Amino acid sequence: MKNWNYENEQWKNLPSHLKHLPLFTRHLDLTSYFFRLLWGFFLKGLGFRFYIPLKVIGDFHKLYQEHPRLILISNHASHLDAVSIAAAVPFRYWMDLYISAAKDYWFKNSLLTFFSKHCLGAIPIDRNDRKGEAIKLCTNLLEKLDRCWMIMFPEGTRSKDGSIQPFKRGVSLFAERTNTPILFLYIDGNKDLWPKGRLIPLPGRLRIFVGPVHPPAPIDQVHSAYTDWVKSLNLNS
Repeated sequence: MKNWNYENEQWKNLPSHLKHLPLFTRHLDLTSYFFRLLWGFFLKGLGFRFYIPLKVIGDFHKLYQEHPRLILISNHASHLDAVSIAAAVPFRYWMDLYISAAKDYWFKNSLLTFFSKHCLGAIPIDRNDRKGEAIKLCTNLLEKLDRCWMIMFPEGTRSKDGSIQPFKRGVSLFAERTNTPILFLYIDGNKDLWPKGRLIPLPGRLRIFVGPVHPPAPIDQVHSAYTDWVKSLNLNS
């Protein structure tokens, strides 16, 4: 990991919504670890065990041993998606797990900012960024961290009808620039449990399918391979 001079003006003037990320922190952030532990207990021990039972089809342990850096992509149809993927990943790997999150939503007030930083390890993405700062931040994390699993939703926004929308090119851009493989995930049941416009999720069952690892490639190839894989899943069982 790149050494950082924490006494210079660049560090002192760094926005607070970035100071939790490991490119900038001096050491293990104990505040984030503590609140992520509490959130993990609530999420994995209660929420996704009793209210929305979560079933994971696949093996994250083997993937973690074989792929220290991955971009995890998934379909996107509800606010359950990022937290359900986090709940599916074993807690021991959480400090290497990062979620790209829209800055205008997940960092819009102090409460959401605290939750996004310390519970989700969220990377703030400015959807109106014209300077490429979000691209630089994500590529730096993928290039300079020894381990980094980055969750991204290539559709860019939630699907209204649950169908897979065209992918935006950002995923391929990050993968190709940093030579990072792409892990396919599919969430089954997300739209029905928390459709767009509903305040809180409904109780019910959720499944996450862990798919193949795809090499860095142009976005049309990634989209084609992903949709072909989803079609091969036995979603009616």
